Amino acid sequence: MADEYGSDFLTIVDEDGKEYELEVLSTLEYNGATYLAVVPAGEDDGDSLEVSILKSTEEDGEPMLLAIEDEEELQTVYRLIMDSLYEEDDSQA
Repeated sequence: MADEYGSDFLTIVDEDGKEYELEVLSTLEYNGATYLAVVPAGEDDGDSLEVSILKSTEEDGEPMLLAIEDEEELQTVYRLIMDSLYEEDDSQA
């Protein structure tokens, strides 16, 4: 999703109808699934932001982003995404 022109943004809606805008830092295809590394959009207050890893799925024909509940899956995907982000930083330097 992210490309050479900047980051992508997406809006998600929770079960209560509240909207959140997220900045997509990276996407990863792994084991037949798509994962997104995201941070809340517009929250750059100088502190380190917490990166969330979400799994893209489809339910009843509707796209959904889900938290990863399996700790091993989460750690593997997190490591792969962070490795790819660091590779991108090194290649741009």
